Order: sequence, then C-alpha cells, then structure tokens
Amino acid sequence: MAANEEYSYRAADATGKMVTGTLEGSSRDAVVGALRGRGLTPLDVSVVSKTGLNTEIRIPWLEGHVKADTLAVFSRQMAGLLNAGLPLLRALAVLIEQAEDKKLKAALSQVRTGIEQGQTLSAAMGRHPKVFPPLMVSLVRVGEMGGFLAQTMTSAADTYKTEAELQNKIKSATTYPVIVLIIALLGALGMVMFIVPIFASMFDNLGSELPLPTQVLVGLSQNMGWIFPLLVVLVIGGFLWWQSQKHTDRVRSVVDPWRLKIPVFGKLATKVAVARFSRGLAMMLGAGVPLVQALDIVGQAANNFRIEQAVRAVQESIKQGKSFSKPLEESGVFPSIVVQMAAVGEESGTLPDMLESIAEFYDDEVKTATEQLTSAIEPLLIVGIGILIGGMVVSLYLPIFSIYGEIANT
Repeated sequence: MAANEEYSYRAADATGKMVTGTLEGSSRDAVVGALRGRGLTPLDVSVVSKTGLNTEIRIPWLEGHVKADTLAVFSRQMAGLLNAGLPLLRALAVLIEQAEDKKLKAALSQVRTGIEQGQTLSAAMGRHPKVFPPLMVSLVRVGEMGGFLAQTMTSAADTYKTEAELQNKIKSATTYPVIVLIIALLGALGMVMFIVPIFASMFDNLGSELPLPTQVLVGLSQNMGWIFPLLVVLVIGGFLWWQSQKHTDRVRSVVDPWRLKIPVFGKLATKVAVARFSRGLAMMLGAGVPLVQALDIVGQAANNFRIEQAVRAVQESIKQGKSFSKPLEESGVFPSIVVQMAAVGEESGTLPDMLESIAEFYDDEVKTATEQLTSAIEPLLIVGIGILIGGMVVSLYLPIFSIYGEIANT
C-alpha cells in the first residue's frame, strides 16, 4: 500500500470562491476525489516538496510585481501566437526566449514545466501570483474552459495596456513634485548642518539674546548629531514596517479610507479605483465569468480596502437575490454617476457595456485630473519651499537686524 503524501491544492467552491490548503492522500487522484467529495472543484493539485534543494526560497520584500505594460505585451504576444496556430507549449517556448523581464521569464519557464507535468495553463500561472494577477489567471481559466483562450488573452492585453497608461499618468503627475520636495528637504537639512553652525559662532560673539526663531534653528543645528541618526533609523524602520504590514487588513482599513479623503489626491485615488473596478468587472463578465466570482476577483484588483468592502456587500446582495447597484450607493465610495449607470445596466441587461462606459469615462477623468494636479501643485510647491528656505534665512539674519536696530536707536 502506497504511503500517503502531502498535496497542496487550489479549488473553487460552489460560489466560485478560491480555496487553498493541503491534504494528505495516497495519490493525486485520491486527493482530487476527496476535494470533489467536499463539494469543491479542483484547479491545481500537486505534491508538497519536502527536500531542501526543491524548496523555493522567497524574500517578500524583494519580490516585486511584474509591471502592467509587461503583462500587456506578454498577453498580446500570447494571443498572436495562439491565433497563428502554434501549440501552447511551443508558444510558451517562444515567449520565454523573447521575454526581457527576468521575473516573467522565470515564471513562464516554470509554467511550461507545469503544463508538461499535466497542469492546466491557468493552474500553472496561478502558482505565481507575483507575476500573473488573479484577474489574468481567471480570464485564462475561462478561456481554457470555453475554448477561446486567444480571445481572452487579447482582452487581457487591452486591459493591462489601459492600466499601464493609467499608471504612467499618475507617475507623471507625482514624480516632479516628489523630486522637488526631496531636493528642498535636503537643501534645508544641508543649511541646518553646515550653514547654521557658521552663523551660530558669529552669534556667540554678539553677547545679546537671540530671537526665538533663531534660538530654535541654532538649537536644532547643535543637536543634529543625534537627531540626524535618529531620523535615519526612523525612516528605515518605518519603511521596513510599512513593507511588512501594508497588505494587512489592520493597516489597510486605516490607510485606504484616508487615501480617498486626502485633499486633491483623494479624488484622483477614487477615480483610479473606480476605473479599475469597472474595467476589470466588464472584462470578466464579457468573458463569461459568473458575476459573484467576478466580483471576488475584481474587488482585489481595485487595491483599496473600502472598495473591497463595497464589493463584498454587492456579492452578499446578489447572493440574496437583491440589487447590484444599491450596495454601491450605500458604500459611499462610488460616485452617483457610477451608481446610476450601473442601475441602468442592471435593469436593461447591459451591465458589461455600462461598466465599460464607466471605465472609459473615468480613464478620461483621471487624465484630466492628473493634468490639473500638475498645474495646481507647482505654485503650492513654490510657496511651500519659499516659506521653508526663506523662513530659515530670515531666522539667521534676525539677530543682525536686531543689532542694527539697537545701533540706530542709540
């Protein structure tokens, strides 16, 4: 009798929700049968490797996600090769050879190996969530089941191309102010560490009491020996803490709602989240994914805790046979135009088309908002930097002005 082995599995329940875990069994078929006996649909079942040489070593902080534009190019190439009649394994071999992104290249090699071992394409891709997002994996699964994989890859290419353009717009709006702000802070730090001490030695010879702003600046400069190392430690510690905690619900439940309320930037973040949600859901519904399962996947793709909560409320409403649009309105996150268009699409049976229209509308809104943000933030930066640097310069010259005033009065 064969000894039991431990198998890891990914399966879908009756509602389409993804379930993962491990199970012991005498064979892969036995584990598949056990999962089906629990009412689950197995998507991927594989032996858990216990040998050190085969154990994958991962450092989460160093594992970045593949960029949206890279995914768009990969999806477009995959669709082209499949439409040209190439077998899946041959198409993957071509893509591996052409891939420039190292993470994508390594993942595709492992995907090809998994397919050779009997896995489906979606199951093999699902083992690399840092490379292939759940949205893409679900689309591939639908394409496999329906026999139109090339079409779903084309849809994925269009979606990730739009996502890449969206990300580039946001970067173009925020890169300039961030760089200017960093340079201003470094300039202020340089003044405190190197310029203020020179003035401080001059002030020692004046023999009079310094004005309060000057006292604060000189005191800050004299204590930079311990303040600067403390700042470095706090910045590094804060960065490491953020990297380890930013994906936890405890942190996201506080940070994500705050992001949507920041003046100027909050409206932009809301528009970006709505565009992602609408586009992803329209694509999933167009590919034939059931609404409840599509919502589960798209909620994660929105990348905002409040949006995810709203999507869960929509899921519960649909499971109970109630409205799709009503929970959107009650969430307080989605603008009224989104709720109204969703309601019209729900009543007329054209929800995917309405969602696509919403996504296109908010793509244009994001473009306009980023242009306005760039125009509005430049004068604010100039004023802020002027107050910071100018205030420091005035503080340094206040004692000199005081002396001249005393001389003039005598």
